[in-house]
Amino acid sequence: MQPSRDIFRLIEIMAALREPETGCPWDLEQDFGSIAPYTIEEAYEVADAIERDDAIDLKEELGDLLLQVVYHAQLAEERGLFTFDDVVEAITRKMIRRHPHVFGDAEARSARSAKGQWETIKAQEKAERFELRQSAATTRLSGAATADITERAGHLDQVPATLPALTLALKIQKKAADVGFDWDQPEPILAKIDEELGELAEVVAVKDDDAAEDEMGDLLFSVVNLARFHGIDPEKALRRCVRKFRDRFGFIEDVLARRGRTLQDASLDEMEALWAAAKGRDGTSSAGG
Repeated sequence: MQPSRDIFRLIEIMAALREPETGCPWDLEQDFGSIAPYTIEEAYEVADAIERDDAIDLKEELGDLLLQVVYHAQLAEERGLFTFDDVVEAITRKMIRRHPHVFGDAEARSARSAKGQWETIKAQEKAERFELRQSAATTRLSGAATADITERAGHLDQVPATLPALTLALKIQKKAADVGFDWDQPEPILAKIDEELGELAEVVAVKDDDAAEDEMGDLLFSVVNLARFHGIDPEKALRRCVRKFRDRFGFIEDVLARRGRTLQDASLDEMEALWAAAKGRDGTSSAGG
């Protein structure tokens, strides 16, 4: 089998890897749950290549991410749930439907700014998914019987719970803000952060680990709220901070290596002095992060 620019060659490769008699033993052991962490990891690696402005890595990581889509589609086809073609058809239908100002008739194009059009389209899609779930023999990836779908779909249920915690908090807060559950000034948010920080200090002082975790979550949630109010993506901001930390720590390691020393050899005072030098190198004041 030869490489190809045709997406169907990738589908053939995935099917061959999952062939019971001749496939790859590791691939044959996998299911949706075991592959999901790799899917998340590949998405992060795509984002990392973009942040590093590396086109070569981005090409490779996009291929790895595409493989994840093909992998899940193969698993679904084996269970009679759907195929890769169904995935493509579903997303093309969604994109055409959600952009009537681009793909619609003359009337739709002239109504591109019609108020509520986007929400109306999404509501229609939600209703269709509900009907599809009601009529499908099963919607469970595991093959277990599907329970009757009678529960109410909550306003926040559209936000996937598996998102990274900072992004999840941000999206949940935005969703709540859509219906007016929000502060209109930053001062109450700052006061809430101070309150949560005080409550965290109290439970830490009495060594209540469970309560400390709970209060830490409340504090982080409040910080995300402040970031959202100022239009800052907390996930992006924290990744930027981590990248800065890694660069500065790498500077410490490099300087020590040039001196014939290791991190283990250095004292904390020496590393802190080099940290200050790293901050000066990247133009950060002593009061900066």
